[in-house]
Amino acid sequence: MRVVILFGSELGTSELVAGVIADELSAHDVSVFDMMDFDPGDLDASDFHIVVCSTAGDGELPTGAEPFFDILDADACDLTGLRFALFGLGDTIYGDAFNKGGEIAAEKLAERGAIQVGEHARHDFSSEVKPQDLAREWVQTLPIPALATS
Repeated sequence: MRVVILFGSELGTSELVAGVIADELSAHDVSVFDMMDFDPGDLDASDFHIVVCSTAGDGELPTGAEPFFDILDADACDLTGLRFALFGLGDTIYGDAFNKGGEIAAEKLAERGAIQVGEHARHDFSSEVKPQDLAREWVQTLPIPALATS
């Protein structure tokens, strides 16, 4: 099983976290893509997807994720059977907008039939925990069958 990591970023932290997750999974078949460069039509239910998504503005998707989700919606992609995990980035100083980008991403994927697995990680930039440290811990908890048997 291939693991496809997709990141949507505003300032680059999601890309950093995606790289850390890929490093943690380096013994496996892992590919990392910027959502700006990935066609939602290429999503494959036989792959396991990890989405790393920051939050922009007042709780929107980051600029780097908007085109991906616009195409996903416009093309009404059927993601039945696709499994994904989500790592969100945000800051609690923004109140209700905290980690909304990741929540929006998860909702949009689920609306198309994808199934979210594992804990939805929510990094808080106001905490002392570095996003890459949380990512290293979180990825070890993901229920990816190919990883559990290797």
